[in-house]
Amino acid sequence: MAGRIVLFIFLAAFMWFNIQNTLVSCALTPKLLRKIAKINHEGPYLGLIIPNDFELNPLLKNPGYTPSDTNTIIDFAGRRFRFGSIGDKPVILVMTGLSVINAAITTQLLLSFFDVDGVVHYGIAGNANPSLHIGDVAIPHYWAHLGLWSWQRYGQGADDTLPLENNGDYTRDVGFLKFSDFTSNISAADSDTVDNQLNNLWYQPEEIFPVDGIPEQRQHALWVSVDSNYYRIAKNLESLKLDACIDSDTCLTTTPKVVLVDRGTSAGFYLDNAAYRTFIYNKFNVSPVDMESASVALICLQQRIPFIAIRALSDLAGGGTAENEADTFSPLAATNSVAVVIEFVKLLSTHHSKL
Repeated sequence: MAGRIVLFIFLAAFMWFNIQNTLVSCALTPKLLRKIAKINHEGPYLGLIIPNDFELNPLLKNPGYTPSDTNTIIDFAGRRFRFGSIGDKPVILVMTGLSVINAAITTQLLLSFFDVDGVVHYGIAGNANPSLHIGDVAIPHYWAHLGLWSWQRYGQGADDTLPLENNGDYTRDVGFLKFSDFTSNISAADSDTVDNQLNNLWYQPEEIFPVDGIPEQRQHALWVSVDSNYYRIAKNLESLKLDACIDSDTCLTTTPKVVLVDRGTSAGFYLDNAAYRTFIYNKFNVSPVDMESASVALICLQQRIPFIAIRALSDLAGGGTAENEADTFSPLAATNSVAVVIEFVKLLSTHHSKL
């Protein structure tokens, strides 16, 4: 009996301890608010938003990044915010985790609680542009989330109104993917009559609610531009030398370069399919394809915060002569993305000091 009592007390204490830790980690306690206010007094910061730890760690180890003197971190709402500097610019580092929802939540937390005057998002990406190569670092002018769809019922086509289209919820302005166009193993004579019950998938813009707009009055956005000043500064990076080898035995066959491109896209799935890669490249002229950048772009657009995304290409999505190249070249791509970010932030600091 006594043993059971001791066990009960132990379990109760253990549960209470964990409950208290959970509350502290997700609640805006007075102590945490004071800490945030003190940190913000040392701003404004440039926010560096990073998808995963294998993209974060090369930055933490890069000599161009200096942690704060007190090595300050803030853990809040499941995210860890690190503070430091690159050159003369104070920066906040935060890792999002995989895909569009995590990226949006993390970006909003960063902009809601910290004094941030700009955002740089970086990492690796798949590549849809056949003129680019693994290891290249692509900096798009525009980003879109191409994972919001109106999926049309079987039997209807391009001339049929979509559900809820008439009240502005959905549109046919962006275009669609017709599944029957991707049917294989048919003769040329049968190509005009082939059908597919998956029918058509119509791409949709996002609903947005900007901070300077009217609450609950929606606007729409598809292609979100990066900050024009950031993009001009990024043009100075095109001659930057990048790594081409993982080790003495594993090197790329081309010399990596920084390339400013027209468009990049994000969606909530990993793209490793050549047919879809070719389709979105031909239809939308996209180069990097990832799972986070458009979310960061859409939040920054609504919060009116300058933004740019820098993505190093780790594979030709669904292409290549072997298995997915990302398994081999992701570390190299991550290192190259960090090298470009470091130089971009230094250039940005120099530019601001001249203003």
